[in-house]
Amino acid sequence: MQQLRVLELVGTPAQMGAQHGQAYPELIRKFARDRLELAMENAWTGRKMSEREVLSLAEACLDAHHAYSPALTEELAEMAKATGIRPAEALITSGFTDFIDLVYNAASEPAQATLAVDDCTAFLIPHTRTKDGLSMFGQTWDMHETAEEHVVLMRGQPEGAPDFLAFTTVGCLGMIGMNSAGITVGINNLMASDGQVGVSWTHVVRKVLMQDNLQDALACITDTTLMGAHNYMLMDSHGAGYNVEAMSTEAQVTQLEHTPLIHTNHCLVDATISKQRTRPEASQRSSEHRLARGTDLLASDQLTPEDLMAVTADKDAICVSSKPPLHISTCGAAIMRPATGDFWAVWGKPTENRYQHFSVRA
Repeated sequence: MQQLRVLELVGTPAQMGAQHGQAYPELIRKFARDRLELAMENAWTGRKMSEREVLSLAEACLDAHHAYSPALTEELAEMAKATGIRPAEALITSGFTDFIDLVYNAASEPAQATLAVDDCTAFLIPHTRTKDGLSMFGQTWDMHETAEEHVVLMRGQPEGAPDFLAFTTVGCLGMIGMNSAGITVGINNLMASDGQVGVSWTHVVRKVLMQDNLQDALACITDTTLMGAHNYMLMDSHGAGYNVEAMSTEAQVTQLEHTPLIHTNHCLVDATISKQRTRPEASQRSSEHRLARGTDLLASDQLTPEDLMAVTADKDAICVSSKPPLHISTCGAAIMRPATGDFWAVWGKPTENRYQHFSVRA
């Protein structure tokens, strides 16, 4: 069984960033190099760019990140300093999938078709559909198979903000998480044609985890100039929730009601469909199949955390194994129950490893 690593971060943004970098310096440098090289390749971004051009584009986004959250930008910069990489490299590493959208749309000439960068399946479950009457969130995190070695669970105790748990990778501010106020956030990647200089998704996730109410958490997404496209799922300790298809220039919000909200990696609303770029055929089929399969598996009105874990381990569609040419694999998964602060996470495929239990409450 592969035990999930826990990264403890405490204190000011600068202190937390330094602790992050000092904990995994070599692994972060390796991950940063891998991500920088991928960002230079037309297979991923639709255009071939030099290292200097890629870093220049990332540097152009640093001011937007600082304006959005000086604290999180300082944390990222101190992590970069502790590992010996540039802030622009740290930005690419932490927000890679959004950065791909930016690079794709960075020049006036049409870009080539690109690879899909992940295949996550996420779901919000209302209290009316659970055995104990408490709402839940769950998702797989599917990415290129090389990302699995970088997975870590971050336990944060920031000054002046709620404590939090975040499923993430080394060098990344946070991807999926819940704070001590019960605010919960998860994601699916989307592929945008309207990428722009703006704020990347991991900054958004962490800023959501700095909030103590759902409306302020939602505003972290909808009131922001976004670099790229993600689907965000939000929930609070009372069981209220939202699904947000957020492209760079368009966001559509759906409120959680009495049936589960399930989302994969393609847009479902006309306004956002018009802003997405075409996914490779195999990836689109996977996204549609996972959406239908998740809908079937979550049809019960007596769902438990164990049921959600079983959904993430579904071999028919949802737990993804690496196959050429994309080599996308389920690198981990998380289940959260905001009302109780319970957080279950697994490193690697849920079919091969067991979930571990954590709590965001003292």
